[in-house]
Amino acid sequence: MKKLVIFDLDGTLLNTIADLANSTNYALKVLGYPIHEPDKYNFMVGNGINKLFERALPDGEKTEENVLRVRQEFVPYYDQHNADKSRPYPGVTELLETLQTAGMQLAVASNKYQAATEKLIAHYFPNIKFTAVFGQREGIPVKPDPIIVKEILQIAKVQEEETLYVGDSGVDMQTAINAGVTSCGVTWGFRPRTELESFHPDHIVDNAEEIKLLCR
Repeated sequence: MKKLVIFDLDGTLLNTIADLANSTNYALKVLGYPIHEPDKYNFMVGNGINKLFERALPDGEKTEENVLRVRQEFVPYYDQHNADKSRPYPGVTELLETLQTAGMQLAVASNKYQAATEKLIAHYFPNIKFTAVFGQREGIPVKPDPIIVKEILQIAKVQEEETLYVGDSGVDMQTAINAGVTSCGVTWGFRPRTELESFHPDHIVDNAEEIKLLCR
């Protein structure tokens, strides 16, 4: 039986792609760069916002300086608009409530920067008492480095075999594998099932209800 479930945020708990796309396009437009169709951002996100900006910048402009320029425009705008169109995926809120009622510990491990991670979790899931809510923090490697999961395990005081990690991307599956916890890919997020399958996770689910069964 699992005692702890760790969730990725973007593409797993929340569909945030529209707000991420709009905010990145805003920053690009301010700086005079071409913008992208929203669906193109499905394959740009997942490795933290600096990598998102590098991918969004045109060829020949992907410098560290330009990434920082985009970030300076993006962060204030996104902080104001990150809940405009973002919504929980179907069944996710009910899943979290059910697991919490059953006595499971719940946590978030995201590559979204910490302030936005905390804000979105508090906004959309105010009734869930997460053991830890971790995003991208200064000096801490981003996923698929397993350190974020290891931190959560220490706080929760549980073992790897007692932990289920749930995410929507190859980065998430790598993170779970690197951390030695049970991996579960979800097919409703930003990346295709084939990407999940290529990492051979322990489980792949098509809806939130199936996650409940994995926790028994």
